Amino acid sequence: MLFRSLAAATALSLAFSAHAAEDGLVRMKLKKRSAHEMVAQHLKRENDALRAAGLSTLRGSPTAAFEGQVAATVEEGQSENIVIKDYSNAQYYGEVTIGTPPQKFTVIFDTGSSNLWVPKVACRNCGYWFIHGGKSKYDEAKSSSYQRDGGDFHIQYGSGDVRGFFSVDHVTLGDDIVIKDQKFAEVSDAGGLGVGYVMGQFDGILGLGFEGLALGNAATVFKNAIDQNAVAQSVFAFDLGDDRDGELTIGGYDDSKFTGDISWISLSEPKYWRISVEDIKAGSFSSGATDGIVDSGTSLITGPKVEIAKIAASVGAAANLLGQYTIECQKVGDLPDLEFVIGGRTFPVPGKDLVIEAAGTCLFALMGMDIPNGPQWILGDVFMRQYYTIFDYGNKRVGLAEPN
Repeated sequence: MLFRSLAAATALSLAFSAHAAEDGLVRMKLKKRSAHEMVAQHLKRENDALRAAGLSTLRGSPTAAFEGQVAATVEEGQSENIVIKDYSNAQYYGEVTIGTPPQKFTVIFDTGSSNLWVPKVACRNCGYWFIHGGKSKYDEAKSSSYQRDGGDFHIQYGSGDVRGFFSVDHVTLGDDIVIKDQKFAEVSDAGGLGVGYVMGQFDGILGLGFEGLALGNAATVFKNAIDQNAVAQSVFAFDLGDDRDGELTIGGYDDSKFTGDISWISLSEPKYWRISVEDIKAGSFSSGATDGIVDSGTSLITGPKVEIAKIAASVGAAANLLGQYTIECQKVGDLPDLEFVIGGRTFPVPGKDLVIEAAGTCLFALMGMDIPNGPQWILGDVFMRQYYTIFDYGNKRVGLAEPN
């Protein structure tokens, strides 16, 4: 999403193999970025900021990143179930292929943006071979289905610019969802993303927002999948999992993943997956009526800086120069639940799940962010892990249900 700092963004990527299933769903496993790696990058950014400010480093070297394992299954049908391997509750990763023959890329499946972009060959500031093996880069010369577009692509993230140009090629999700002639961006310079991109285990982003967010008048991958009858339903759903395998289903939802009824919430703006929120409560804190977006592309929960500061102060979390908070790990058991009142129902996030812990550091999973003319709150992975979350593109609504 255009307003989001990459520091707050989550990365999704998947690798997959295939076999058929009687239910017609195709399951594709993902791995999840380690909490150790996420906290380590947080500490590195904090130390870098302190050095830039002429202050001494408060902590030693961040802990080394840990690698997860990727496994996968793909099954026949007009819907894809991306099974997410939960890797320490920090970030998620998945794969798509582009071109003929297919070139594989690790991407963020991001409901907070709408374009697909990957780095191109000779991309500047696009990672190094000695960090996670480097970034995969698209080579148009190796694809027989490539078509030239040439339009300018430029995104301003919170951390800086991403530049490139548009091209057209076939995009495949799993084995069965083939989107023909998809407009996407080849990034030629990702320097604005900084260390968050260099160190991240993703190559690009696949946006699952609406067309109103898309640059270059590009139809989204999911909209094209609907229009080309490549999916059974105009629906996708996330079961992110909490220290267990999860799943992203494209083209429907899996009713074996939740129990009870689905709470359907109509969108207040079908651009982001934006909803009205009656109240957000934590202890004595109450936000009153506000709004937010349900965003798979953000690791944390974000809200207005003043509001987050009040919540942090009430639980004893300390801010750093980057606007993120840490809390003494022994206080985690005393954290109150964070409750979202939506559509007359309360959706709590337990206090213990408001912390990402690694290497003796407890990162408070709420971050202050003021978004001009945008949503007040971002309900990221910390929220979505608590609920089976259904994105109904056709009916412009979000569904929340209790996961099994």
